[in-house]
Amino acid sequence: MDKYKRNERLAVMSQVLADNPNRIFTLSHFCEMFGAAKSTVSEDTAILSRTLKEFGIGTLETVTGASGGMRFRPMTQPGTGRRLLENICDQLKTPGRILPGGYLYFSDILSDPTMVRGMSRVIAAEYYEKSIDFVLTMETKGIPVALMTAEALHVPLLIARRSSKVYEGSAVNINYVSGHGGIETMSLSRRAAREGSTALIVDDFMRGGGTARGMISLMEEFRCRVEGICFVLSTESSEQRLPVCEKSLMVMRENGRGETPDIVVGDWVK
Repeated sequence: MDKYKRNERLAVMSQVLADNPNRIFTLSHFCEMFGAAKSTVSEDTAILSRTLKEFGIGTLETVTGASGGMRFRPMTQPGTGRRLLENICDQLKTPGRILPGGYLYFSDILSDPTMVRGMSRVIAAEYYEKSIDFVLTMETKGIPVALMTAEALHVPLLIARRSSKVYEGSAVNINYVSGHGGIETMSLSRRAAREGSTALIVDDFMRGGGTARGMISLMEEFRCRVEGICFVLSTESSEQRLPVCEKSLMVMRENGRGETPDIVVGDWVK
């Protein structure tokens, strides 16, 4: 087997870890990959860990135990996530984004991979220590952020649908009151979630909280615990309190005059 130089090993290790955030790799995995001794890979890991932390890219943590090893957790430097969201807020406050019915157009933001990746890392960093088993979202606009959050946490993404699909087998269906006061249906395959699992709900927007309450009720049907709820954007209203602690990356302060609303970054974002 060819011998690889340290800079070559570090380049490959950083790429493998970045492509698989929050996944545990054993030292043996890289020893076999490079044909190197554990002591050599341990030195490489120390260098990589120090460099990632110094540049605010993320943390390389050591996991002890029989199935232990190392895992990379993407992070943003203090202030970086907030600056990203402030930039998005400025874009959302540009004239012409208000749609009929008082809706705010931000599908272009949710379709930008760079912005979505940045937002998902801010969300994921809040739940690294919460033992999340899966991320749940409601179709369809919340899927990009929820998917990248699930990737950062290295867990599956579950998508609740408005109607059951034959190719998903038998499903659990619930009715819930939407934000407009109407009755909507939410469906999730019975095979999707295991009883006793822990869920993180991620969605694009919350006004009245009806859809979020529906997803909480859906998880109760599966006997799963909801650890947290995070939205890309929510309105500032005391009437939308949920039974589970919710966070919003950005908060919209409506002025009620049909003008572009004031949008600010959530207080919890560093």
